[in-house]
Amino acid sequence: MPVPRRFDRRPPERDTTRVNERIRVPEVRVIGDDGQQIGVMKTDEALRYAQERDLDLVEVAAEARPPVCRVLDYSKYKYEQAQKVKAAKKHQQQIVIREIKFRPKIAQHDYDTKKGHVERFLRHKDKVKITIMFRGREVTHPERGRMILDRLAEELAELAIIEQRPNLDGRNMTMMLGPSKAVLAGTIDGGTAPPAEAEAEAPENGESEAATAPTEAAAAEVTEEEAPVEAAPAAADDEAPAAS
Repeated sequence: MPVPRRFDRRPPERDTTRVNERIRVPEVRVIGDDGQQIGVMKTDEALRYAQERDLDLVEVAAEARPPVCRVLDYSKYKYEQAQKVKAAKKHQQQIVIREIKFRPKIAQHDYDTKKGHVERFLRHKDKVKITIMFRGREVTHPERGRMILDRLAEELAELAIIEQRPNLDGRNMTMMLGPSKAVLAGTIDGGTAPPAEAEAEAPENGESEAATAPTEAAAAEVTEEEAPVEAAPAAADDEAPAAS
């Protein structure tokens, strides 16, 4: 059984643009469908002028005295306005702020892990808020948190710029990092290091294994050749009593 949808109590969105008979002022300033200004006309005359051309009379500047109306196809006008709004949103850049929290006594492994997260966010062109959390009497040594923030900013100097210097607020010290101009321009690659070095090392490892293999084989051959030499004197000792 389908779940019934909840009743939406919000009123439906209504188009507030005054068109045709919704224009109640006595006179308006009319602009023709070709963009040329026709002049001030009675509202009834302006409406007949638009209807004779199978167009609409649309109020475009209600604050003017008298209000300004254009003769145009209102459906086409609404479509063009919607396309302009969509194009404007497409060119807008959304700013995303991430947050990474550190402790003043953070271990090196945890520091490297969190630093990797910060680097990944910056490569995605996001801003990163770095927070040092102090607990108990740790707040009496804010220089430890500042050292961590300064170290992080120095190590990520190619990817980040400091938008907000370290600031102590209560028990938290914060710093804001933003992507550098090189990241925003796309000159710094967003991926990780290519595996070319690992592939380059593979032949060297193969050569070293191949080089050690003949050495072991040669050692085995030497051992087999030396074995009969050691057994020869023993055989001579056995033959001596038989000759006597």
